[in-house]
Amino acid sequence: MTSSETFVLATYFFVLVILAVYGWHRYYLVYQYMKNRDRRRETPPLPALLPAVTVQLPIYNEMYVADRLIDAVCGIDYPRHLLEIQVLDDSTDETTSVAERAVRRNTANGVNITYIHRTDRTGYKAGALDEGLRAAKGEFVAIFDADFIPTPDFLLKTVPFFADPKVAMVQARWGHINEDYSLLTKIQAILLDGHFVLEHGGRNRSGLFFNFNGTAGIWRRTAIGDAGGWQHDTLTEDLDLSYRAQMRGWTFIFLPDLIAPAEVPVEMNSFKSQQHRWAKGSIQTCRKVLPRILRSGLPLRVKAEAFFHLTANFNYLLMCVLSVLMAPSMVIRFNMGWYEMLLIDVPLFFAATASVANFYMVCQRELYPRTWTQRLRYLPFLMSIGIGLTVNNTRAVLEALFNRQSEFARTPKYRIEGQSDEWIGKKYRQSFVVQPMIELALGLYFTATVFYALANGIYGTVPFLVLFQIGFLYTGLLSVVQQYASDDVVLKTEEV
Repeated sequence: MTSSETFVLATYFFVLVILAVYGWHRYYLVYQYMKNRDRRRETPPLPALLPAVTVQLPIYNEMYVADRLIDAVCGIDYPRHLLEIQVLDDSTDETTSVAERAVRRNTANGVNITYIHRTDRTGYKAGALDEGLRAAKGEFVAIFDADFIPTPDFLLKTVPFFADPKVAMVQARWGHINEDYSLLTKIQAILLDGHFVLEHGGRNRSGLFFNFNGTAGIWRRTAIGDAGGWQHDTLTEDLDLSYRAQMRGWTFIFLPDLIAPAEVPVEMNSFKSQQHRWAKGSIQTCRKVLPRILRSGLPLRVKAEAFFHLTANFNYLLMCVLSVLMAPSMVIRFNMGWYEMLLIDVPLFFAATASVANFYMVCQRELYPRTWTQRLRYLPFLMSIGIGLTVNNTRAVLEALFNRQSEFARTPKYRIEGQSDEWIGKKYRQSFVVQPMIELALGLYFTATVFYALANGIYGTVPFLVLFQIGFLYTGLLSVVQQYASDDVVLKTEEV
């Protein structure tokens, strides 16, 4: 074996081992959830004197959903004299007039709602929340993004938990208004369910840190100040504040049975933009707070879980390396003897991928005990799309590592609630030119690798190779097709 072949194999197996370790961590989260699944929180009784609550609605160029959000929040069941609503609008388009009309309409109906418009987007969402907080009168602060439709009982089901003076934040689970719109929205719904039910549920019930998700949650105002306030040196101000608050001794509560319906992205480029922001922001937060966590006097199990949580997106760098090395390593080992693949890397691959399937299978079984087996057909597509995000999220991780600054790119919302709704031709489209080409190239690369494996009888690796092949082809092709379709509609509209 040459030195270059040795290097390829050593790197390949090193990457597989690390990915397998993170795969075993998923099993640990499932174990923590199942171990503590009966520790459900009952809603405490309402206090005799309800506190004043401010609801903040940060929006930026959300002309299709701003009206829906404002009307839903104004319909929350809470004493009018104790409820304050702030529309924090940084918009630069027609959203300003849409939001102002909704505010005036609800003000006329006796709702205490104010419209705050910034022309300087300093700090982006974190800056808007911070500015609104300075004028807020509430003892507690609830936050909803533009794509949410909070239920009327949201405050009545969250405020009672603050009877415990150590509680800083209560987080609801996200629902999915348009889950059945397409394969992409169905996969996103399953991904989010896993994050909330098993990650949040497992961490919270076992006394580990978990994070506020930026929306559909309510904070104790003094906890925000005690933790250092909203800071905008990362793209995930919610994750950053969450860790700073919990390091100060505050506790968080997750309510899996309180659902806040929301709209998931229906278009691949918007989904990629959202995932890019989350991945980049998590690595920025990792660089910022993880060293302090590891140096702190927190219990070892809390530190370990924080490490796995905050470093998880580094796996995309490893996946990128793995994608490039998979074909040459397979050729090298085939020439050495096929049994090495069966004895070494197939088990490692299985440890890394089976943990993902198990994770989401358990989640769907918890949420849909009668129909969960029918939903398992989506798991291969879920794993493929996760792989297909490798290029997108690797770019995000590298930007965070090299401190490349970028603005807060919010995810476009088109008010897609049912399959009859259409997003093509609407504003806020996002486009990627080079990235889909790279994804398509990787898809073709894995197509050739699949044919090589079949031609040489290396059947044990084919299922894993197909996951990569479909993942890259799907994300790349859908990005190009949807971008072209939308551009074509806009062009024809302009011509008319």
